[in-house]
Amino acid sequence: MSQKIIDLIEKGRAFLITSHVRLDGDALGSELALCEMLRSLGKTALVYNEDPVPSQYRFLPGSDRIVTELPPLGGYDAVFVLDCSDLDRVGEQAAAIASASRIVNIDHHVSNGGFTDITYIDPEASSTGELVYRLLERMGQRVSKDMATNLYTAILTDTGGFHYGNTSKESLITAGNLVDRGADPQWISENVYDNYPLAKFKLLTLVLDTLQIDLDGKVASMVVSLEFLDKTSALSEHTDGFVDFPRTIHGVEVSILYSELSDRFFKVSLRSKGKLNVESLARFYGGGGHVNAAACRIEGELADIRRQVLDFVRDKVLAT
Repeated sequence: MSQKIIDLIEKGRAFLITSHVRLDGDALGSELALCEMLRSLGKTALVYNEDPVPSQYRFLPGSDRIVTELPPLGGYDAVFVLDCSDLDRVGEQAAAIASASRIVNIDHHVSNGGFTDITYIDPEASSTGELVYRLLERMGQRVSKDMATNLYTAILTDTGGFHYGNTSKESLITAGNLVDRGADPQWISENVYDNYPLAKFKLLTLVLDTLQIDLDGKVASMVVSLEFLDKTSALSEHTDGFVDFPRTIHGVEVSILYSELSDRFFKVSLRSKGKLNVESLARFYGGGGHVNAAACRIEGELADIRRQVLDFVRDKVLAT
């Protein structure tokens, strides 16, 4: 762990915290826990995100205080960028944030090449939440019930409910420690996984109809179109978890979700089983992530994009 981060926290007075667009449980849980820790030390701390909090995460303590308008950065000693392998992931205000006097990056993505001098990066960690927990422990800070709830949610969601390959002994021990400090596993899981709006299921019924099996049953993919979102009044956040459905099919080793963002522009979400590295595909197209879970954005016609992705999966991913 970088001692520079601890020194900066101890000497600084005000901090801004942010994360990537299309917020998930790890990003939000990590931000909110770090924010509370800084405030408990008597610091001024604020969480800014470009996107609003998805409905399934509004139960997280402190989520109602997150702002979506970037404040002037002059009053902050540093900006913490969490769960981002690249500064551009924070969204349209990336250039403004780049001008901050100091940037601290805490992240666990294998694709992180280091975009600032002050970092805490560990690709072996299950989540950024796990890294924030280590920071709290290293600094001897008390973990409150609210912090425990946020960090447990971070670890729970980024391990896929503790069944992805990044579920390690340390992540399970950390989760257990957070339960000791007040996190309620049942209540958190019900909020995260059993609290979806009807629009999500209406959207899923349309998306399932696009299921396509390729490469002798080893690859399965689905498509989310803007038309589907409009027809069901669903939001893009409601597609979270869709890419995992094809992976549950017997024999499928790689699942892909093509989400239309605008005309001729798609987000490609990737999941894999075992040691198959889909991060290499995402990185090739300027994205990133983890070995078994990654994403990128590709411009072009959907049919052409699918051919490119399948060729890469066949020649680079499945061939390893």
